[in-house]
Formats: sequence, C-alpha cells, structure tokens
Amino acid sequence: MTPRRAAVLAAGSLAVATAFVGAFGGFGASGRSGPAPASVPTETVRRGPFVRKVRADGVLKAVNATPLQVPGTDVSGKVGWIAEDGTAVRKGDVVVRLDPSETRKNLLAGQGERARAELQGDKEKAESGALVANLGRDADQAGLELETARTFQQKDPELFSRNEIVEADIDVELSGRREAHYRTSRTVRQGLSRLQLDLYGVERQKADLKIGKAERELAALEITAPHDGIFLAKRNWRGALPQVGQAVWSGQTLGEIPDLGTLEAEVWVLEADAGGLAVGEEAEVALEAHPGVTVKGTVKSVDALARPRLRGVPVQYFGAVLSLARTDPAVMKPGERVTATVVLGEEKDAVTVPRQALFEKDGKKVVYVRSASGFAPRGVTLGAAAIGRVAVTAGLAGGEVVALADPTGERAAAGATPGPASSPGARR
Repeated sequence: MTPRRAAVLAAGSLAVATAFVGAFGGFGASGRSGPAPASVPTETVRRGPFVRKVRADGVLKAVNATPLQVPGTDVSGKVGWIAEDGTAVRKGDVVVRLDPSETRKNLLAGQGERARAELQGDKEKAESGALVANLGRDADQAGLELETARTFQQKDPELFSRNEIVEADIDVELSGRREAHYRTSRTVRQGLSRLQLDLYGVERQKADLKIGKAERELAALEITAPHDGIFLAKRNWRGALPQVGQAVWSGQTLGEIPDLGTLEAEVWVLEADAGGLAVGEEAEVALEAHPGVTVKGTVKSVDALARPRLRGVPVQYFGAVLSLARTDPAVMKPGERVTATVVLGEEKDAVTVPRQALFEKDGKKVVYVRSASGFAPRGVTLGAAAIGRVAVTAGLAGGEVVALADPTGERAAAGATPGPASSPGARR
C-alpha cells in the first residue's frame, strides 16, 4: 500500500467514526428523543393572585318595555305588514297591520248566513201561518158539523129505524173526531213551526257571532305605537322575526317599544365555564359596535338550568342578566351585541399555568417540567380554571418552567384545554 492510499483510508475511517459518535453519542448523553429543549415553547410557572374570569356574549335589552300585542280576546288573522325591526316611531304610528282579506271574507259570509236565516224564518212563518189558519178553519167547520149533527141527531126509535139511529150516532162521532183531528194537527203544526223558527234563530245567532268577530278584527287591524321610541320586533323560539303572512291571535306579542333610558345585558355562558357563576358577581361589558367602550355591571340573575341557545345544537349554556352601572343612549341600543367578562372569584396565592401546558398521560393530568437533562412529565392536581389559565393545587411550584407543547412529539389524548377540577357546569 502506498503512503498516499493509506492516508486516504485513514481519513475516511475518521469521518465515519465522527458521524457515528454524532448520531448515537448525543442520544446516550441526553436520554430523550424529540426536539431539543430550546425548540419547545415554555413558560415559567406563576405564583400569586389568581382572578377567575369567564367570558360571555349576548345582547343589550331594555329593563322596561311596552309590549305590542294583538288586541281583543278572540281576534285572529295574518300579518299583512310590519315595520322594520329597529325603526324609530312616534306615538300613533302604525307598526303592524293585519291582512283584512280573510276577515272581510268572513264578514260577507256571516252577513249572507244571517240573511239566509232571516229569509228562511220569514218563509216558515208565512207557510206555517197559512197552514195553521187552514187547520183552524177546518176545525171550526168540523165543530159546526158536530153541533149540527148533535142538534138533528135521530134518536127516537118510534120515528126512526135502528139503522138511521146508528148512522146518526156515527155522524156525531165522526164530526167530533174530525174536529179533534184538525185542532190537534193545528197545535202540532204550531209546535213544529216554533221549533223550526228556533233553529233558524240559532243559525242567525251563529251568523251574528261570525259578523261580530269579523267586525272586531277589522277594528283591530292596526297596532299603533303608544309612545315615541324604537320598534323592536319579537323573535320566536327559533330566533326568527315576525313575517308577512304569519298567523297571529289575540294577546300575541309581536314587538315592543323599549325605554332607552335603562338597559341591561342578557348574556350566555358555556356550561363548562359557568362554575361559580352567581348573583352579585362583578362584570365588565364591552360594546362590539364601539371598540373601547366598556360598562361596569353586576350579575342580576342566573338561569337555574343550562339549555341550548339554538335548536338542534346540543351545546349547553347558562343564561344570565347583568345590570349595568350606566346607560348611554348615544351609543347603547337594545339588541346591540356585547361581550362580558364576569369575575367568578379570586385567590390571593395560587400556582397557575396556561391551559396549553396541561396534557393527559395514562389517564392523569401532567405537565412537562424542564430540568437540566430535558423535560420530564409530572402529575398535577388541578383547581379552579379561568380564561386561558388553570390553578394547580399540588405537584408544581412557582418558578418552575413547563412546556407549552408536547416535548415527546406525541399528541396528548385529551388536548391542551382541561376543565376545572369541579364537575363541568356545577355552580356554587
């Protein structure tokens, strides 16, 4: 082997050995796999005051409002026209007009039914009167015939034969029966006539009821504003506004005119974030239409049970009403969207970590704590949760550094946003 070839072989062997040490020596020294500590985002664990807050979204609404209802007690119909939601109105302005076409049709039908009942009644009176009069005359004639038969009845057996006497008796009895028949028929016909007239009277009463209802509906076709303000249409359980052609009835609220001087916020809080939500807690309400404008508030009421906000969407929310410290009509209007931050509680000394620092390993919550040799998982006990942060009651100390991403490169089974230690949605 020439000196040059030996030098080349020695250089190649040194390069292979260097690459082998670089590839396997580093793994043995660190004892871990995955990104180097410098490439994993971290945060130093905080210790200090911990304010629990929860976000909620909703709308402004008036504390006091005048409802606009379909008048009457038996009025029904369809919406023919309705003012646009949010329209400024003055006292006496029409905000809802019912469609009169069906009502007018019912009115004409009722008038026709009443006229028909009256004509039938008049006809019955005329026909029945004539028949009863004829029966009366027939009865009177039969009475005269009976009286004549009795006056000239052949009874003397010395003057008349037996057959003549029997025939005379038969004539008297027949005349009596005829008179009784006509008088009975007359009484029966009078009774039937009264019953028929009563039926026609019922038909007329029904027609009168239909006419009266139609007239009341025609008189209640327009709903007007009782005072100046803004007309707000009332949404149904689906969140839809009243539409033209929609069926309505007496007492149904189609809208309201709110008192703009005093507003409150109706907000919704996710069930999982509502732990501790209670009356009297402080809040800060921000107006979405006016960035930077906030109003202090206080929880006025909280729903007893969580419920979905939208039909068909299973996500549960707790509804709450926030009373506001002030109302500025220049920038605050009913129906305006707001975002509220509600303070649920405060701990003076707590260890907290970001939600993304929490992972699940073997069914337990863990954090990855940084040390000189890398990151090591450590089980923790969780306490209360707030927006973006969770309190740790055991397993972690202030000042330690935790990973904000899985340093092992494995995906956590439960994600990085655990709930509070208490059951989701439980409220004190």
